[in-house]
Amino acid sequence: MKTSRKPWLAECLVCALELNLANRNGFHDEVTARLIKEVTLIIAVWALLHARALLLWKTYESKTMRDVVFIIQSQRNSFHVRQAEKLRKDLLLQIQALQESPPVIRLLYTLSDNEGDWSILPLLPYLSSQFGKNSSWIMFLEEDTRVKLQKLHQVLKKFDHTKEWFLGKPLHDEESTIIHHYVFSENPTSFKYPDFSAGWALSIPLVNRLASKIEQEPLKSDFTIDLKHEVALYIWEDGKGPRLTAVPELCTLPEHSPGAQHCATTVNSRSPQCGQPVKSDNIFVAVKTCKKFHSDRVPVVKKTWGKQATLLEYYSDYADPSIPTINLGVPNTERGHCGKTFAILRRFLSSAVPKTDWLLIVDDDTLISLPRLQALLSCYDSSEAVCLGERYGYGLGQGGYSYITGGGGMVFSREAVVQLLVSGCKCYSNDAPDDMVLGMCLNALQVPVTHSPLFHQARPEDYAKEFLVHQSPVSFHKHWNIDPVAVFNKWLKDKNTDGLQNGTKEEL
Repeated sequence: MKTSRKPWLAECLVCALELNLANRNGFHDEVTARLIKEVTLIIAVWALLHARALLLWKTYESKTMRDVVFIIQSQRNSFHVRQAEKLRKDLLLQIQALQESPPVIRLLYTLSDNEGDWSILPLLPYLSSQFGKNSSWIMFLEEDTRVKLQKLHQVLKKFDHTKEWFLGKPLHDEESTIIHHYVFSENPTSFKYPDFSAGWALSIPLVNRLASKIEQEPLKSDFTIDLKHEVALYIWEDGKGPRLTAVPELCTLPEHSPGAQHCATTVNSRSPQCGQPVKSDNIFVAVKTCKKFHSDRVPVVKKTWGKQATLLEYYSDYADPSIPTINLGVPNTERGHCGKTFAILRRFLSSAVPKTDWLLIVDDDTLISLPRLQALLSCYDSSEAVCLGERYGYGLGQGGYSYITGGGGMVFSREAVVQLLVSGCKCYSNDAPDDMVLGMCLNALQVPVTHSPLFHQARPEDYAKEFLVHQSPVSFHKHWNIDPVAVFNKWLKDKNTDGLQNGTKEEL
């Protein structure tokens, strides 16, 4: 840090010397003595402030990646463990190349046995107690986030870590949406929330304050639907807390994109595929429907993604040979459909249908790309208990459970279905919410619910444009106020059959 004496300081020093000289020669009075004291005091205060400024600057300059705690938002499924480990090793290799001390890197799923840790807020008291005194930042990364540590260090140095900061790449809604409970309906673009794919950061003062608040006011027992939005809402606290600060260097561009040169973070430019796609005749597809939707929803399935399936059955409250549909003997219910779903699980394990490794259960208004699902499933081991889809949560702050929301499609390995039925898991009523009942049973069995952001419970317009632009979506849900065939053709239909292989797009 370069410093130079100000003109006024030089004048004070000259003045002090002259006064001292006069004093020594016996030429002094009370006024002179008082001036000597005042000038000496000014110089002493300046020297103290100058020394403190130098100390603060040296402390600031010495901040390294050691002051950042990395939390990789990992999952317990073996594929996701491998992905998180790859990211951890990459970070350590970069640190080694920079010849710095290694930072703290933690995989989220290893931090505790609490199912709700993935919803971040229940984890904050732990992070505060472990890192609240000796660290500056908590940096959250998804498994597919790619990081340039040197650039990230430069970015974080721009912010005073002693203050409260919430950093990320901002997303916003174009219109009020059901997945965000229609908040900010008058001006949906006004509220910004982070795209987790780009990484996001909390300064330690903010972590400590939020942790204290959670300990004093326990989290409500509520639904977790879109985590990134709900975390931002909690931090904002109706205007009492900080809003998200946009950081241009936190990006969701493909990592090797020419436009990503300025980025500290990027995303893996290829969507998951781990070998040959699972064959279509190894996925049994079950479509839940009812008589009143035979004439409008079922034709959409047949016109779009149904043609991609090798093994598909429609389950209804009415046997219609023209489709055909199968009546499982479960009365139709206006909601829940738990009885029908469990009848499907039992049928899947019976000799009534061909034996496959995978079961996909969807609603009759689900839109899905089976080639992309086949590519995605190549990353998962069907001999494990796998339950895959868009993960929601209930009561996670109070020891609740996670579940795969049904509208976006629920994928089960045969082993998962076996464990569910052998456990005695069952519906408490035919109209109980099937996805939530399954979530409770999986939680009791300690079978992980595996999240993929490529499944979607709602329509494309219910999600931020910049969130979808770096995805190759697997599914959407609902026909409300849309042309479902047009949505399928735009978002889910591939010109080739390579499914997820095409990778991501450039940012908007």
